[in-house]
Amino acid sequence: MRLIDVRHLGRECVIGCWQVDDVLIDPGPTSALDQLLSELGDWQPKALLLTHIHLDHAGATGSLVERWPQVEVYVHERGAPHLIRPERLLDSARRLYGEKMDSWWGEMLPVPERNIRVLEGGERIKDGAFEVAYTPGHASHHVCYRHEGGTAFVGDTGGVRIGEGSPTIPPTPPPDIDIEAWHESVDRVRKWHPQRLAITHFGAHEDVEQQLDALERGLDRLAQRAHEQDQEQFIAAIREEVARAAPPELRQAYEQAAPPDQLYAGLERYWQKRAKLSAASG
Repeated sequence: MRLIDVRHLGRECVIGCWQVDDVLIDPGPTSALDQLLSELGDWQPKALLLTHIHLDHAGATGSLVERWPQVEVYVHERGAPHLIRPERLLDSARRLYGEKMDSWWGEMLPVPERNIRVLEGGERIKDGAFEVAYTPGHASHHVCYRHEGGTAFVGDTGGVRIGEGSPTIPPTPPPDIDIEAWHESVDRVRKWHPQRLAITHFGAHEDVEQQLDALERGLDRLAQRAHEQDQEQFIAAIREEVARAAPPELRQAYEQAAPPDQLYAGLERYWQKRAKLSAASG
């Protein structure tokens, strides 16, 4: 198992791609593709395992399939259509990132349908080496993978945690944050009893229960803040939390991996959905 730092926008410890056996898990964005290929050298994957299709995790997928036309791409059934036809995904991302869109993520090429291997959750893939769990909450199409070696590759379900002793921040960007579903997904990961959690932002952590506890507490805390505070207050509180607990050299990596304005926007949308459901049922 190897963590490849793709050095997003030239910064270390923001986005990591995992190389395990003959697969890559979450290859990262096209804007960091040159760094990933440089690290891989002559090695070629047989499969790409995607936890979800957000650009920081899966943006380079189409470019890698173009380079290696035989590579298989594993993705949840809700995400698969957006890899094949990424226009709606890109339009949504452009509304979120605006003028940063191209420089942050680069292009996202479509993935031919023949390369797609659709997941529902519950499968064993790659000759049983990986078990798949459906883990919505951060995204409605998120999955996690448990490797036979005891590592759970949890994408964003396990939070953002950059370095030992640093804080765990739940990444909550729009459009489909679901706090209740996220807690249920954490329970699914717990039931695997993994030896370590491998997260995209950033690294592997062996204090599994403490990490998941911190993630769940953070989810509830941030959701409540977004319900009670305006955006300016929320962002200030997040930055204060990171400044208090993270080493100075990692604070910009946190800002890049989990932009506070996006955390607020995703949770604000969550509460708006809750209010609409309550009004409709009442």
